[in-house]
Amino acid sequence: MLGANHITVRCADGVTRMGRIKGKIKKRLWIREGDLLIVVPWSFQDEKCDISYRYTRPQVEWLQRNGHLKT
Repeated sequence: MLGANHITVRCADGVTRMGRIKGKIKKRLWIREGDLLIVVPWSFQDEKCDISYRYTRPQVEWLQRNGHLKT
């Protein structure tokens, strides 16, 4: 957590980006270290992204069991 609704995110492509928690998600979800997120990189700055979704622990376990995620 960097403060002011920004976090550092390590993406699957190996790039570390600064993520911005949008207002819709900020009010509904708590994002913690180690959570699995869906991010949308900015088209004009590749080192920044918007966070669009956070998977819950049961959802992550289901994805791993069904082979959709690498362990």
